Amino acid sequence: MAATLINAGAIIAGSLIGWKAGRLLSDKASQTLITVLALVVFSLGVEMMLQWGDFVLQVIVSLVIGGLAGELMDIESFLAKMGAGLQKIAGARLQGDVAKGFVYGTLVYCIGPMAIIGAMESGLNCNHEILLAKAAIDGLTAIAFASTLGLGVMFSGGSVLLYQGLLTLGARYLADVLTIAGPQLTATGGILLMALGIKMLDIKQVRVANLLPALPVTALLAWIF
Repeated sequence: MAATLINAGAIIAGSLIGWKAGRLLSDKASQTLITVLALVVFSLGVEMMLQWGDFVLQVIVSLVIGGLAGELMDIESFLAKMGAGLQKIAGARLQGDVAKGFVYGTLVYCIGPMAIIGAMESGLNCNHEILLAKAAIDGLTAIAFASTLGLGVMFSGGSVLLYQGLLTLGARYLADVLTIAGPQLTATGGILLMALGIKMLDIKQVRVANLLPALPVTALLAWIF
């Protein structure tokens, strides 16, 4: 769990730095920065999505089933309520939209191959290199996110701690399935990141969190086939 703790700590530290620095930015500069971040997220999603190879049908079916399941559970509203609760507790002391920062941060830092593969390497082989590299990247992006979205991004460190921690602790039980489902999970996660980029650009308000069940569905279908 050491690398996951460092990863969560890097997000918290980066968010604090970005929150302080964000007060120096004008509204126009903040909007430009969030647009740049959205484009980066979208581009990363495209790169990941292109790794679906011969598994296009599995990825599509996973997204359909996962999306329907997510809508039934309404994960997006649950995360938004958590963010709103944090905003209510903190009051006016926190700059920016806490709920948006929390949701965006949670999705960006938890979707992607580095989170899954890094957690598995930490749990199985005590190899923390991937998660330490992810911690450095997440810490830097947290500075940029928090400078525009506020301190809500900091709370996504808790999501990373829970998500990656569970993957690390359950690595020995999940290793075979995740090895089989590697390309499919990467491609599915890429499409979710593309959707998040579209949402951040205000092109369409995609309920990205409601698509998260597509990831376990992808792993299940890969195991079945």
